[in-house]
Amino acid sequence: MSDIMQEKTPADLTTVKPSVPTQAAEEKPEGNMTLIEHLEELRKRIIRSLIAVCIGSGICYFFIEDIMHFLVLPAGKLYYMQPTEAFFTYIKVAIFSGFLLSLPIVLYQIWCFVLPALTIKERKVLVIVVPASFFLFFGGLLFSFFLVLPAAVKFFIGFGTDNLMPLFSVGKYFDFVISFVLPFGAVFELPLIVVILAKIGFVTSKFLIRKWRLVTFLAFVIAAVISPTPDIFTQCTIALPMIVLYFSSYLIVRFALRK
Repeated sequence: MSDIMQEKTPADLTTVKPSVPTQAAEEKPEGNMTLIEHLEELRKRIIRSLIAVCIGSGICYFFIEDIMHFLVLPAGKLYYMQPTEAFFTYIKVAIFSGFLLSLPIVLYQIWCFVLPALTIKERKVLVIVVPASFFLFFGGLLFSFFLVLPAAVKFFIGFGTDNLMPLFSVGKYFDFVISFVLPFGAVFELPLIVVILAKIGFVTSKFLIRKWRLVTFLAFVIAAVISPTPDIFTQCTIALPMIVLYFSSYLIVRFALRK
């Protein structure tokens, strides 16, 4: 009997269980990098972004006459008061246009830099958030340039008389266009911000509709701060779209997210 039965050792009784990846392991970032490696990666992404901006600026400078013709349509004929004003304005227009042209590449470089530090859930969220913010930003720029800017320029030209003729400097006009258009790009991000806050449970549709008076007041305050001119017309052109976007965000949260 003792010959048939063999003594089993603790090693024989030990069973090897297949390792099952946990949720935390699945969501762990792809790898750890040292500080030097992070700085090297950051330097590489910055250099690539600057190269993209330089190439975009070069392309835009090649078409600078067409771009300037497009920009001055709301104002008509422009002038330059100093010998170097037109040249430096062309350079600024080319750089700004080149940045907008290369913005997808710049955002891609930022995405590649932060990607290894993100979990799987965070990556899924950013896959939706980043393109949405990009299109909303450009939507705000186009809305401002094609609809709001011509009305604003026409409003200011209306102050001219026989003794007071409008004479727009090309440098000052371009600065005005940039300071007028860019805030709309930021304002159009409002629905995305509200939807994100609602998604994570910070706000609800009841909260949004309850605070509409405060939001209306803050919209005019913000418009007064970021407006390039102190007149009420420009402030209204910034504040009113902000209020419309806020109520659009409420409708999305109320009927799409059902919160």
